Amino acid sequence: MEIFEAIILGLIQGLTEFLPVSSSGHLEIAKAILGDSMVPEESMLMTVVLHGATALSTIVIFRKEILEILKGFFQFTWNEEFQFSMKIVLSMIPAAIVGVFFNDQIEALFDGNLILVGAMLLVTGLLLLLADKAKVTDKSVTFKSAFIIGISQAIAILPGISRSGATISTSVMLGVDKEKSARFSFLMVVPLILGKISKDLLSGDITIHSGSALPMSVGFVVAFITGLFACTWMISLVKKSKLSWFAIYCFVVGSIALAYSLL
Repeated sequence: MEIFEAIILGLIQGLTEFLPVSSSGHLEIAKAILGDSMVPEESMLMTVVLHGATALSTIVIFRKEILEILKGFFQFTWNEEFQFSMKIVLSMIPAAIVGVFFNDQIEALFDGNLILVGAMLLVTGLLLLLADKAKVTDKSVTFKSAFIIGISQAIAILPGISRSGATISTSVMLGVDKEKSARFSFLMVVPLILGKISKDLLSGDITIHSGSALPMSVGFVVAFITGLFACTWMISLVKKSKLSWFAIYCFVVGSIALAYSLL
């Protein structure tokens, strides 16, 4: 892998992990355009590295909230902090089940399938349009809504469906305050990403090839820095109901991906 490719992939991951346009879909499109020359193990490792970078961005941005969640989790007292930590755990269950029992089937979808990516980007665009028209409220995430949002996160494992777009849209359409929806969306994914990274690294299926360390380090730094800005920006955009612009973007990119695949 070249350093230039690592920078491009790092920028894409850093931006699209938080913006509701599907990081997995954009990475698949970018790899197709760049002529993904990486062997499967190296490609998987790069994906792990980039997701680790954006997970770290989330931890830095929400460090106070994460500390409160951890504190609440270990208090075992039915207070607000403990309840919120339980909602995070509840939201993780659907995606964890899908990841454990359908891991091989999911990984098979991440193989340059631009038709699937294009179609799912159109679905993401539709979800964002619906969320942008939702009424403004001051409601918080409930246990019921946390589980439903978790189901959206599980579905968003498909390449092309934005995880943040699906979870924020679902949360907003359930009547949850838009800023609280965005924060919950970003916090709920951190344990899953860290768990997936640990699983991939311990599986022995991925290895560092000669000459890959520097490009991957560069990609990590770029994704981390870009992610810091994108995460903060996204929260501001959700509060201002600017999701329709991303819906249009998803429609355009999804259509281009479909046209490129079919023609």
